[in-house]
Amino acid sequence: MNQAVEGTAPTVPSVAPVAPPTEKLGLIARLVKQFSKFIIVGGVNTGIDFAVLNALMYLSSITSGLGLFVLNCISFSVAVVNSYFMNKRWTFKEAAAGIEGKNAGVQFSQFFVVSLIGITINGLILTGITSYVAAPFGLSDQLWANVAKLFATGASLVWNFIGYKLFVFKK
Repeated sequence: MNQAVEGTAPTVPSVAPVAPPTEKLGLIARLVKQFSKFIIVGGVNTGIDFAVLNALMYLSSITSGLGLFVLNCISFSVAVVNSYFMNKRWTFKEAAAGIEGKNAGVQFSQFFVVSLIGITINGLILTGITSYVAAPFGLSDQLWANVAKLFATGASLVWNFIGYKLFVFKK
């Protein structure tokens, strides 16, 4: 039996207090906030990319093949220039401000390399889908190119965030 001796307080097993991992939660919260900003900037840039691509497809009547790859490179590049400034000044502002000794030319060059890989991923997926997969449900070629562009954008978005976060705007 577990009885307390008279005049002493009953003993309770002590448990070490567990502190919440606030530092880890803070890091996760900052990452979620940063990724949310990246998604918003990406939405703006996706709008620019799609608008320029659709204007070029309309003007040229090109909706697949190498010609579409070239048009996609143009539209993606317009969006990437805007993306650089929006991401530097808003999404990764904190990291960009904390980078010592990294001049804007070097940073933009790194951004360009990451984006060049992103445009290649984007263009290959877009061109592959439009060239080798027939448009389903009677979709027009231009609408099918837009559907393919959505898939391509999703893939390049993941690459670009990782590249910008770990390479371009790394503290």
